[in-house]
This record gives sequence, C-alpha cells and structure tokens, in this order.
Amino acid sequence: MKLTVAIDRTVGRTIYRWHVRLYRLTRGFIGHKSPVGPMLILETRGRKSGLTRSVTLLYYEKDVHYYVVASNGGRPGHPEWLLNVRQNREVTVQVGANKFAARARAVPSTDEPALWNELVNHYGGWGDYQTLTDRTISFVELAPARRED
Repeated sequence: MKLTVAIDRTVGRTIYRWHVRLYRLTRGFIGHKSPVGPMLILETRGRKSGLTRSVTLLYYEKDVHYYVVASNGGRPGHPEWLLNVRQNREVTVQVGANKFAARARAVPSTDEPALWNELVNHYGGWGDYQTLTDRTISFVELAPARRED
C-alpha cells in the first residue's frame, strides 16, 4: 500500500490524465485492465464550472451496476468527482469500448457495510485508505440508464 500511496501523491495526477487519454484513444484496449483490477472512465459535470470532468477509477461490477470508491488515496478531503456526483447524479461511464449514460448514487460506506465489505474484498486498498483518513469513505453505485425505444 505504501508504494500505491506514494505514486498517487507524487506523479499520480499526471499519470491519471494520460490514463484517461490512452483509454479513450484506444477505446479501452489500453487502460481498461490494470494490475489491481478493471478500470472505467467516469465523466461528471463540474459543479462550479459546468464543464465535463473525467477520471479513471477501479471498479467492481455486480448485478448490472458498477461501483467505484471515493477513497482519494486516503486524503482528508473527498475527491472532486464525488462532489460533482453529489451535485449532479447524471453521469457518463466508459467501460472498455462501451460508453453509456448512468445515474450515480453516493453511499457512505457505513450506510451499507455488507456492500462495503464486498468492495474491500475486491480490492483491499480501499480498506487501507480508510485507515489513512478520519472521513468516512463513500462508494458510488453507477446504474446504467434505461434506453427509451
């Protein structure tokens, strides 16, 4: 975990921008798979700017929903993308080459402990990040929007 936190807090932001670019350019061929699990792109609308903001995140898939965790590397504050989701639940998600509209639901990990444990079992780092911060880490459920035919 120490290496992951060190990378995140030093060169992470630069790497994350390139990750989004490569993921999009290759339609997920580069960037979807990572050593710790699958990644997706989450697009939110900036709550102040109104501009589209994109971030790659490790995800867990269950029952046609995708789950991402707002760990922010164990930092004291919530990640900006979570604050954007709380302001506007309508988001866009890209999983591999598949891009779709979704509705986001932010959940404090203490509100659904069974699901939080399932997420931590998927990637233990999420639980480790909780030990680095006093805030309660939230996760976000991404429910693909239903298509109107």
